Amino acid sequence: MNAMLRIDVRRGALATTPIENTPPKISSPKSVAAGIPAVFSTIRHGFSKMGTISSLRNLSLVNRFNGFDCPGCAWPDPDSSRSIAEFCENGAKAVADEATKKRASPEFWSRWTVKELSEKSDFWLNNQGRITHPMILEKGKHRYQEISWNKAFRIIAEKLLELPEPDQAIFYTSGRTSNEAAFLWQLLARSFGTNNLPDCSNMCHESSGFALGQSIGIGKGTVKLDDFTKADMIIVVGQNPGTNHPRMLSTLREAKASGASVISINPLLEAGMGRFKHPQKPLDLLGRGSKIADDHLSVNVNGDQALFRGFSKYLMSNNAIDKIFISQFTHGFDTYAELVHNTSWREIETMSGVDRDTIGRIGNYLAKSTSIICCWAMGLTQHKNSVATIQEIANFCLLGGHIGRPGAGLCPVRGHSNVQGDRTVGINHNPPESLLRGLLAEFGISPPHNVGADAVESVKKMMSGNSKVFLSMGGNFLSAMSDSNRTAEALMNCELTVQISTKPNRSHLVTGETALILPCLGRTEKDVSPAGEQFVTVENSMGVVHKSIGHAKPASTNLMSETSIVSGIGFALQANSTKFPRVDWKSLSQDNDLVREKIEKVIPDFCEYNSRCRLDGGFYLPNPPRDSRQFDTPSKKANFICNILSTISIPEGHYCMMTIRSHDQYNTTIYGLNDRYRGISKGRRIVLMNPEDMLNARLQKFDVVDISSHFEDRKITSRAWYVVPYSIPVGNVATYFPESNVLIPIDSVADGSNTPTSKSIEVSIRKSSV
Repeated sequence: MNAMLRIDVRRGALATTPIENTPPKISSPKSVAAGIPAVFSTIRHGFSKMGTISSLRNLSLVNRFNGFDCPGCAWPDPDSSRSIAEFCENGAKAVADEATKKRASPEFWSRWTVKELSEKSDFWLNNQGRITHPMILEKGKHRYQEISWNKAFRIIAEKLLELPEPDQAIFYTSGRTSNEAAFLWQLLARSFGTNNLPDCSNMCHESSGFALGQSIGIGKGTVKLDDFTKADMIIVVGQNPGTNHPRMLSTLREAKASGASVISINPLLEAGMGRFKHPQKPLDLLGRGSKIADDHLSVNVNGDQALFRGFSKYLMSNNAIDKIFISQFTHGFDTYAELVHNTSWREIETMSGVDRDTIGRIGNYLAKSTSIICCWAMGLTQHKNSVATIQEIANFCLLGGHIGRPGAGLCPVRGHSNVQGDRTVGINHNPPESLLRGLLAEFGISPPHNVGADAVESVKKMMSGNSKVFLSMGGNFLSAMSDSNRTAEALMNCELTVQISTKPNRSHLVTGETALILPCLGRTEKDVSPAGEQFVTVENSMGVVHKSIGHAKPASTNLMSETSIVSGIGFALQANSTKFPRVDWKSLSQDNDLVREKIEKVIPDFCEYNSRCRLDGGFYLPNPPRDSRQFDTPSKKANFICNILSTISIPEGHYCMMTIRSHDQYNTTIYGLNDRYRGISKGRRIVLMNPEDMLNARLQKFDVVDISSHFEDRKITSRAWYVVPYSIPVGNVATYFPESNVLIPIDSVADGSNTPTSKSIEVSIRKSSV
């Protein structure tokens, strides 16, 4: 049955945002990031949502030693000192969004049916404020009603225990979840008997972890923050730091002041890689700001693997490689050298969209550089060949010995503030045996050893009826996941869906037969238990584990901490089944120090956890490639990995579509409708097209078009998008997510990592009939 028909039969809720009836407003893209507009935006969002006093108090605590970790991105803070305003514009938006004075109370939920709510935009939903009470959408009902915490826990426990087998349950996790809550979440899942632990990393940086694990023996980056001021070359590829990691621009500014060069590689020239006006530097604000990128390469969408192969070919042809490092610390060089030699320049130019002369010009700079850092984000991780692309970058760094020395290394820039920490403490559908042994030794449980379901496989399990209960610790799974209609169909196949949330989102509206919303404390809020005031810990992109302490009064007296919610479910399971493993959930729910003691006993590298996390700035987890050039691979060396060059093949008349974020959003959360740097506002259903492509397709600005994706024998059509001319390579188009996630087929995934290919989808575009 058609997915949308299934939705109509259920409660009429829409899986995607409604069609927009007016075109967006457009102006010239900006060439300067931050500056006075960022200051005004910060003030506007803070004062309008939190009020003046709360804004000043909350923003003064963001990323401070005794404050809370920003609920936005995972870019690290300085180790030894913090500025008076250790946050960026988008961090301020995230704080204001969480600390808003608006409330989505039981009265709000009783006023609207789920169908009516689904007809609102994601921006409108998010703008309704904090959820204040546990809510239930009962089978056959159309409105949520208030429910007690104990009854909610009992419903979850009873439904889980009714399942014929544990693998019919799925435990999803968002990257904002703290180390303590994430550890308890995986303990709950594995106590129940499943490794079905998908998380948001499956949709974003899974390719990085998978690729680096094979190349260097660890699925993390190999640099610290202070390496940036020691580098002489920084390559920023497939990333838009001005919007997605604005504090990174401050780091790049400092690196430039210390003598580094910066190369930008991206299909779009983003404002953040042009000039940057530091909001805390008066001379920057009043002057022209700091130039960030010394050069920009407008690579084809999915042309990065070929481009880095070209860089490697240039270095090897000019004998600009570190032969001593290669000999002592790497494996497989000869095979890789032969592969590079046999790769033609024509193939490299055609796939990358960058000519040989330009590659040679940049290659000359690279050859002279002694310390190179390569940074990337989702522009690289969401293609079919993402793993191969990231391994090509690793190969490039190995050629020059740019791992394990100051100012050099690999730097995947993570999104959510603790997505890396969640994986470290056990959120993994394919867990290492060391973790399972630790759980057995400490808790006496016999965890499963099979590979569980990641995000894509979870959708398929729910669609087939092989999973009946879906529990989500934060996030907005429906909007974040690819193939929105099939994901909706999958969720509706469930008997129970549970969302641990702070604010309304679309995952609350397209649900299982019964749905629960369990409201939790936010990162900014004080957590007081019978054991006293609590704090949590997180891990940033560079492996630093540090504390986060909320100070604000909770949005409601009915909120619970995430650790208490997880423990409440575990306690209810034990109360309803003598077979469920005995874990002291009550004590764990009240004392995060006790949780950290358990983490220390189960997870390597967390020795003296409770004392070290209390130090200002926290502590670094060991990183053997970075710290001592040791590589936990079968060869005990870093591996040159050979992959055939590939890219998406697009028939004539079709386009390669990539998804992007606007400046007023973070992941699926929409803060506003102003993509300031790209000059687009008051609209999100837009498709950015090269003017030459528009001319050939006989399209004009603001024409309304239908976009269809094509994968194997499947075609998906999404109607009513506005065409916006933009400087993007010919043959490529860009659309905002989550709106365009509906076009990404569930089966279109990256080799190895199984990540949805949100950055390279074949599409056709036709004038709309709407």
